[in-house]
Amino acid sequence: MAVAAIDCVERDGVVTVSLSGEWTLASLPTPLAPFVARLCQLAVGSAAWQLQAIERLDSGAAILLWQAWGRRWPAALELSPTHRQVLERVAVSSAMRARPASRPREPLWPLLWLGRQVLTAVDHLSGMIALFGQLLLDLIHLCRHPRDFPWREVSANLYKSGAQALPVTALIGFLIGIVLSYLAALQLKAFGADVLIVNLLGISIVRELGPVLVAVLVAGRSGSSMTAQIGVMRVTEEIDALATMGVSRSLRLVLPKVLALTVAMPLLVVWCSLVGIAGGMLSARLQMDLSFGFFIEALPRVVPVANWWIGLGKGAVFGLLIAIVACHFGLRVAPNTESLSARTTTSVVTSITLSILIDAVFAILTRGVGIPL
Repeated sequence: MAVAAIDCVERDGVVTVSLSGEWTLASLPTPLAPFVARLCQLAVGSAAWQLQAIERLDSGAAILLWQAWGRRWPAALELSPTHRQVLERVAVSSAMRARPASRPREPLWPLLWLGRQVLTAVDHLSGMIALFGQLLLDLIHLCRHPRDFPWREVSANLYKSGAQALPVTALIGFLIGIVLSYLAALQLKAFGADVLIVNLLGISIVRELGPVLVAVLVAGRSGSSMTAQIGVMRVTEEIDALATMGVSRSLRLVLPKVLALTVAMPLLVVWCSLVGIAGGMLSARLQMDLSFGFFIEALPRVVPVANWWIGLGKGAVFGLLIAIVACHFGLRVAPNTESLSARTTTSVVTSITLSILIDAVFAILTRGVGIPL
């Protein structure tokens, strides 16, 4: 194999650079840095380049030459048609990369942007509805064939999304209860309405703060985990392997996550609400000297049972929604890591946004339920 060589001759003030040998990545001399530096040095002037003695030229060496020439053709160049084609492909590729990607905006670009966003939202919404319909079909199949029920997958997801989330939900609920009680005590003391702190804490935590806080925490913790897990399986082609083996991805991957989170969320809401009330009760004891006995006795009277049912209903709906959104975006992951991170972020943001919207709908529909007059 002939090593790539450079020969420089000067006659009558004209510098001629002759290249010979095999100009491929395997035949270029090592170390490569001095060789590239010599090429760049010779390309500074107006030298005549003779490439006819080159036996072979691959794209790697062609890129090296093109960069040494400053990404432009020399004034005097002689080479074979085959080698010219290789250099022309490199030149075209370099020009396409250097071409600015931005182009002038259309006059109606805000309307076009809004239209794209609406079409994207409609596409995702239709995908989630189709996924929900597939889950209903899977439930019908399981009713006919109970032996196919994925008990292990459901129990594993119930443990990961429910039991392992108990510490963080308890911590957040306890701190929120303390903060809410502390701020409310400052205002209620000014009006001599200390006993109303039980009403404030009970209604706000059980009815609103408990479900919403748990939804945000679960969306960031369990929802992102579900999206990432399914997305990694998409990147590594494990989902395609399941389809090849005849295993239903919705029955084995999606349904256990949806069922587990739908069951776990109401329980987490109750847990977070109880711990939040305990934190508020402790703060009320320290700030307003309200006894624990009075707080526990007054709580059932000022917080009707309907508020607990509303909180449980919100938890179940939030769990179902977060799981479907997480699985939907996980299945939409393209086979690359950039898409995985983008879909996971979109999944969390979408889950939190939809949870708050659904909470607003619940607030409107149940505005006259569970509020003592």
